[in-house]
Amino acid sequence: MTRNIFVAAVLLTATTGHAQDAPYTTAPDHIPPAPPQQVMGDMPYKDMVSMMQMDDTHAFGKVMLDQLEWRDAQEGGAGAWDAQGWYGGDYNKVWVKTEGERSRGATRDASADILFDRVVARWWNAQAGVRQDFGKGPARTWLAMGIQGLAPYWIDAEATVYVGDQGRVAARLKADYDLLITQRFILQPYAEANFYSKSDPQRQAGAGLSDLELSLRLRYEIRRQVAPYVGIGWFKRFGDAAELGRALGEGSDEVELVAGFRVWF
Repeated sequence: MTRNIFVAAVLLTATTGHAQDAPYTTAPDHIPPAPPQQVMGDMPYKDMVSMMQMDDTHAFGKVMLDQLEWRDAQEGGAGAWDAQGWYGGDYNKVWVKTEGERSRGATRDASADILFDRVVARWWNAQAGVRQDFGKGPARTWLAMGIQGLAPYWIDAEATVYVGDQGRVAARLKADYDLLITQRFILQPYAEANFYSKSDPQRQAGAGLSDLELSLRLRYEIRRQVAPYVGIGWFKRFGDAAELGRALGEGSDEVELVAGFRVWF
């Protein structure tokens, strides 16, 4: 009996005393929490950024030429572009957008937007700033307000309202979607519609739905940043815009072949 009590005392001492100093040879049933001074929340921000290689206050930028192309227009070949770029942090950015078309050595219809961009939801940004129209006709300046983001089914979407002088109001809607045929061949449906509150004959803009573009572009990504493409587009003017176009000898409804490059860096 005395011997059994002695053995039990030795085993109890080994497990409660010296076992804490020895390393585990098997996984313990319970791992105690780290001391408070080792919790990530108490780590200095610079040390955490260095360790994780992440900094949500760091500014960075991107330039995207979505469309840099030649179009087989009825009145002759035309060059066109649709590009945007931004610079800033995760939540606030400065955004620049521009699109337009040149034919016969002159810019026909082009615009440039400079916007302040702010994240307002998981997939959406609010934008506000100014737009400048240039090219054929008088220059127009607009205040711009809109949203840009990722709609359901992974559709990239933009909706912008513009307020100009003399009571002019305009709106532009844009949407596109990347359909992966393979990892390198990608088919992109694209749509753009422009609306105006009143006609502007000098810039061939009509009241209501002024013009609509629907197109398909098939690109081949040599690299993610460089992709040549070919496609087809349907361009339609409506109402007063169509009448103004016909008065100038231009069609109101045309189908164009397009070819170009998509580049970003």
